[in-house]
Amino acid sequence: MTMTRIRAWAALGEKQKLESVVYDAGPLDPEEVEIAVEFCGLCHSDLSILNNDWGVSQYPVILGHEAVGRITAVGDQVKGLRVGQRVGVGWTSASCMHCDQCMTGNQHLCRQAVATIIGHRGGFAEKVRSHWAWAVPLPDSLDISSAGPLLCGGVTVFAPFATYGVKPTHRVGVVGIGGLGHLALQFANAWGCEVTAFSSNPSKVEEVRKLGAHRVVSSRDRDGILKAANSLDFLLVTVNVPLDWSAYLQTLKPNGRMHFVGAVLEPVPVGAPDLISGQKSISGSPTGSPAAISSMLDFASRHHIAPQVEHFVMSKVNDAIAHLAAGKARYRVVLDADFT
Repeated sequence: MTMTRIRAWAALGEKQKLESVVYDAGPLDPEEVEIAVEFCGLCHSDLSILNNDWGVSQYPVILGHEAVGRITAVGDQVKGLRVGQRVGVGWTSASCMHCDQCMTGNQHLCRQAVATIIGHRGGFAEKVRSHWAWAVPLPDSLDISSAGPLLCGGVTVFAPFATYGVKPTHRVGVVGIGGLGHLALQFANAWGCEVTAFSSNPSKVEEVRKLGAHRVVSSRDRDGILKAANSLDFLLVTVNVPLDWSAYLQTLKPNGRMHFVGAVLEPVPVGAPDLISGQKSISGSPTGSPAAISSMLDFASRHHIAPQVEHFVMSKVNDAIAHLAAGKARYRVVLDADFT
């Protein structure tokens, strides 16, 4: 049997620097595609898995779950994809395709879903593999060098707009203007909403307005937040740190929703009467289904929405990780494959 040797960058243990490795990928599964990676985003979730912040990491780990490239091989049961086609793979690389969630279009909620960087080899590599359904074709008009972060960050902030029926007439708030938030501003503005940004960084105000915010409020100024009381239909929380959630809940109108896409690890203290009195909701969501990713890519292409990215060559991946960990990224980091 011919071996498929793939060069990659792997962390051999928790919080360790990534090292150059070569692994044998084995035979291609009949429903898998193999993709030659051209670009791969570096997401904060990669840091969380590297550091085992969520307690689910498996080492050695090849990170990278925002991979863009061309298909180099297809299994004999692959549907609708061809060698040479440019596709992207995000947080999920496979799901069972027969459970209730998969059969009703919520494949990202499948209990057997395979995360691209947990027990699976990710995109900081020459090649990455995925089930064909999770290799999403990219619109020709997208700039592929910056498209990677859309596959995770993009769909994460886009999917709730459709899931929860956000309307163009709604007023939307975005908490945290970083890797997720700067995309959320663009999507919300293009959706037609009036957009309020809650940011802790005063130096970003003009930039945040250019990204689509109509108003900017300090995310740590309780008085400023309370001035926005009863003004928002939908509040999207993209941060992963605890904030004054009771104040944020007051920004919602009756029937408003505070929705978490940032992995805040601490409990969110909210009294039931605060929800009951205004018929308010708190919810959360992960990324999205293949159909949601495809819709998001089409929307981004149509409205010229793109992540603001900084590029590192993949061989400088440890520098890129340090840059992101230090909070210096504006706003996403993309690694350019340089194996040849």
